[in-house]
Amino acid sequence: MNTHHISADTHELPHPPEQEKPRKALFANRPKAYPKWIVGRFRRMKWAVMALLLGLYYLAPWLRWDRGPGAPDQAILVDMPGRRLYFFFLEIWPQEVYYLTGVLILAAVGLFLATSLLGRVWCGFTCPQTVWTDLFLMVERFVEGDRAQRIRLDNGPLTLNKIARKVTKHLIWLAIAVATGGAWIFYFNDAPTLMGDILRFDISPTILFFVGLFTATTYLLAGIVREQVCVYMCPWPRFQAAMLDEHSTTVTYQAWRGEQRGPKRKTESWEGRGDCIDCNQCVQVCPTGIDIRDGQQLDCIGCGLCIDACNEVMTKIGRPGELITFDTQMNQTARAAGQPTSGLHIFRPRTLIYLAVLAIVGGVMLASLMSRSDADLSVQRDRVPLFVQLGNGRIQNSYTLKILNKERADRSFEMTIPALPQAELSLVGHEEEAGQAATLTVKPDSVGSYRIHVRMPREALQGASTPVSFLLRDATTGESYSIDTVFLGPK
Repeated sequence: MNTHHISADTHELPHPPEQEKPRKALFANRPKAYPKWIVGRFRRMKWAVMALLLGLYYLAPWLRWDRGPGAPDQAILVDMPGRRLYFFFLEIWPQEVYYLTGVLILAAVGLFLATSLLGRVWCGFTCPQTVWTDLFLMVERFVEGDRAQRIRLDNGPLTLNKIARKVTKHLIWLAIAVATGGAWIFYFNDAPTLMGDILRFDISPTILFFVGLFTATTYLLAGIVREQVCVYMCPWPRFQAAMLDEHSTTVTYQAWRGEQRGPKRKTESWEGRGDCIDCNQCVQVCPTGIDIRDGQQLDCIGCGLCIDACNEVMTKIGRPGELITFDTQMNQTARAAGQPTSGLHIFRPRTLIYLAVLAIVGGVMLASLMSRSDADLSVQRDRVPLFVQLGNGRIQNSYTLKILNKERADRSFEMTIPALPQAELSLVGHEEEAGQAATLTVKPDSVGSYRIHVRMPREALQGASTPVSFLLRDATTGESYSIDTVFLGPK
């Protein structure tokens, strides 16, 4: 029999080696979303909106609009070399960039109004990221199959079938991205001409760069990054909650009706439990992969596909639909308490403010468009020197005039200073003698620039600064345009 002895000089027992605690990762990869195919009311709405928006985007550059000889006939065109923006009957000049500011204000406030009424309806149905992601997902589903097939394909070994499907999908994605990038360039060039150049492989490096840039961004954002743009990159979800209140309609899980959730056998009773059978269909169809039963979340884009999925399940198990539905928080609180709902409150303080801003900005823009003239005048006085005293005692100031002729014909104008009949006008670089009027001609659809000397007797001045008003009169139509400035002289 073996015996073990502990030596007398042993003072303490040996400690067991410390085991390293497993480190908890501070970062977790986002699980890839595999949205499942679903058929329903909101899915059909998304298809219709997607077809409409994509059709408008790809076809709009090909629409023609007759603006007369010498003018581009593309209905929507951003003419960068000519410094014009054409939108059907409108021609916006660089000096009228405030119209674009007005359009941006209307778009922003309109988005605020839509969000306060219908939640993230913009994100779920009309945002370009949503539209193109839907298109790319449709291609992925067509090539690789529905959710379960795509998961098996991604987790499976590398086979010829997998390679063929992946290559086919990415080639189609790339073709869509090229078409998208190319269509965007058509808005900045005459579309038929540019298409001919592309077919002849005769395009400039600049156009090639921008087509490549927009192709790459479309492929990356809609094909690779997808829902992560909405969750991590887009700033809108961060502050859209400021537009929501208890009367805003959002995608809502009716927890008062669905809980306690859990799987259910056909033979089991519905007594003492909720309508949700925890099938996770609402999660599987979600483009961002969230569970709407956890409540309102930043990741929810409000597309309503979870409503379609839940309604399909409710129909199969014989329970009432709309367990997940579009509703307001106020109505949900009332329903949970068994009280009557108050319906939709469209006109609330915040929506009235948004409507007022839309009406004011829209009215100002409409009035500005209605009173828009076909000519414009700007004057800049020379600052060095401020004035020149001539040998005959007269004081001379010099000005640079810019006359905007928006018509497509030569126009002749007469420039005068009616309030100061002693003033003499002389065009620099012209042989005409100085007089009380100067004749200025401007080419069609262009800006005429003139430098003009104005001379006045010293006794006609009202001190160091005399207000003057230039009057420009169209020699043909008699229309007049005026602008105020000052004439400087010695103190």
